[in-house]
Amino acid sequence: MAEHEQLIADIMVAQQRLQRLFAYDRTDPLFNSHLTLTQIKILMLLSRHGNVSGVELAGMLGVGLAALSGMVDRLVSQDLVARTEDLHDRRVRRIGLTRAGSELIGGIFDAGMEKQRKLLSRLSAEQLRLIAEATHLLVRAAADELDHPTP
Repeated sequence: MAEHEQLIADIMVAQQRLQRLFAYDRTDPLFNSHLTLTQIKILMLLSRHGNVSGVELAGMLGVGLAALSGMVDRLVSQDLVARTEDLHDRRVRRIGLTRAGSELIGGIFDAGMEKQRKLLSRLSAEQLRLIAEATHLLVRAAADELDHPTP
């Protein structure tokens, strides 16, 4: 069991080092956005879930509607997010990404993928097979964790 824990620790240290190396790259659109962490979270949630009501978005963030309103106002003023009327209930305001918001969050995601592709292209076919197998194992473990969370 000690070897198992040591291997986990080694992997975690290597992943932290990789994250730190990525953090040195100031060309990443994330560093040029001037957004707060919460604003980035909002954009990521809207990218994933599409247009949502204020109540839904506040629930996803774990904040109240009053706090969310100010956050969304700032994103609206930057033309990254838009509020629209719900087609089925005029009392409900939907919040969604604008084209600029979609492009910004897409650029952040694409930059990460491009960094990863660049690194992977430096490896041999044998090394890529190992990483592909390990990645598939991690995906299966993550899916299993979602279905059967450990306490």
